Amino acid sequence: MLDKNQNKEMIEAVAALAKEKGISKEVLFTAIEEALRSAYKNNFNKQNGAAPVNTNVRVELNRENGAVHLYARKTVVLEVEDDATEISLEEARKIQPSYEEDDIVETEVTPSNFRRMAAQTAKQVIVQKIREAERGKTYDSFIEKENEILTAIIYSVDPISHDVNVEIGKTAGILEVSQQMPTDNYTPGERLKVYVLEVDGGRGGKGGTQVHVSRIHPGLVKRLFEMEVPEIQKGEVQIKSIAREAGSRTKIAVHSTDAMIDPVGSCVGPRGQRVDRVVTELKNEKIDIIKWSQDPTEFVSNALNPANVLSATINEKEKICNVVVPDNQLSLAIGKEGQNARLAARLTGWKIDIKSATQAAEAEQEKEAPAAAEAKEPEMPDTSDALDDLSIDELDLDDLKVDDLDIPDDVK
Repeated sequence: MLDKNQNKEMIEAVAALAKEKGISKEVLFTAIEEALRSAYKNNFNKQNGAAPVNTNVRVELNRENGAVHLYARKTVVLEVEDDATEISLEEARKIQPSYEEDDIVETEVTPSNFRRMAAQTAKQVIVQKIREAERGKTYDSFIEKENEILTAIIYSVDPISHDVNVEIGKTAGILEVSQQMPTDNYTPGERLKVYVLEVDGGRGGKGGTQVHVSRIHPGLVKRLFEMEVPEIQKGEVQIKSIAREAGSRTKIAVHSTDAMIDPVGSCVGPRGQRVDRVVTELKNEKIDIIKWSQDPTEFVSNALNPANVLSATINEKEKICNVVVPDNQLSLAIGKEGQNARLAARLTGWKIDIKSATQAAEAEQEKEAPAAAEAKEPEMPDTSDALDDLSIDELDLDDLKVDDLDIPDDVK
C-alpha cells in the first residue's frame, strides 16, 4: 500500500486536478483504482514462481484518506477446478456460514511489496486516464458545435499535404486541402472563420480530439449571414437555399415571413454593409442575394440575376424550366463557363434551358412551318365513288375502234 504521506499527496493531487481541469473527482479516483488493479495483474501475477494468482481483484480506494486495499474475488462452487478463481462451498462457509453456491468471496491480497511498483504504474496510467478524460470533455464540448461557425487561428501549413493546422481554443483543428478556398492565403497567426464539419477523437480516441473544418461549405455562408443580419436571428428572414462555388460566386435565396420586411434588403444592409462584411470574410467572393418564391417560374427568373428574363415556362414532368432572355443578355444569363446558369439550377432545383429571344422565335417558326406547309397542299378529287358505280355494261364497246386509241405504231 501507499504510505500515509503518499496517500495525502494523492488525495491533494486529485483535488487539484479536478479543479484545474474541470474533471470529476470520481473519474480520477476510478482511474487510480484501475491503475492499481493493472499494476497488480502485471507485476504480481506469480508468487515465488508458483501458479498464477487470482487476477480477478477489486481495488478499494478510500476517497477520504487514500488508503488502498486489494481483494481477490472467488466464486463459490461445489467442486473446485481452478484454485485461483474458485473456492469450495465448504471452505467458503468456514469464512461465513451464509455463503451459497455462485456467491462471491472476497479476500484481501494487498502485497507487502506492492507500494513501489503500484505507485510507478499507477502514475503512468493515471496520466493516461486524465488525458482520456480531458479528450472526452473536449469532445463533448465540440460535438455540439458541428455545423456551426468558429474562429480559428492558423498554426502551421503542412509542406507535403498542404493541410492547414489550426487552433480552436485549446483544441487542434485541421483544414484539409479539399476544404480550402482557392483565394485564401494561410499565414501562421492569422484568424479566420471556419465551418465545423466533424469532430474526431472522443473518449478513448488516440491523439486527442481533432476538429475537421471547412472554408468551402455552403453552411459557412449561411452562418456568416446569420451573424450579420438581425432579421435572420429573429426568424423574420429565412435562408431557403444556397448554391456556392467557393472563392468565386455564391447565390443565396431568402424569404421574409413578414410582408413589410424586404428579405434582400435586410441581407444587403444599409449601404451594403452587411453583405460587404460577409464578402470580406470570404476574400471577395461574389454573392447574389435572390428573393425566393414558391412559384418556380418566378424563382428561376430571380435566380438568373443579373440577367433579365422575358418569359419562363416549366415542364413539371421533366423538371425543366425553359427561359427566354433578351438577345444581348444571353451570355450574361449563362455566365462565364456556364456558372450563372449552373448556380441558378442548383439553387432552385430545376434544370434550366436558356434561349435568346431570337433563338426562341426561330424555334417557334420551325415548329409552325410543317403545319403551314400541310395546310397549303391541294386536295385531289375523290373519284372512288364514281368508279364504284361504273359497270362494264355501260361501256359502248361496239363503237370503240383501235384507231380511236392513242397507241404507238410499234405496238399496233
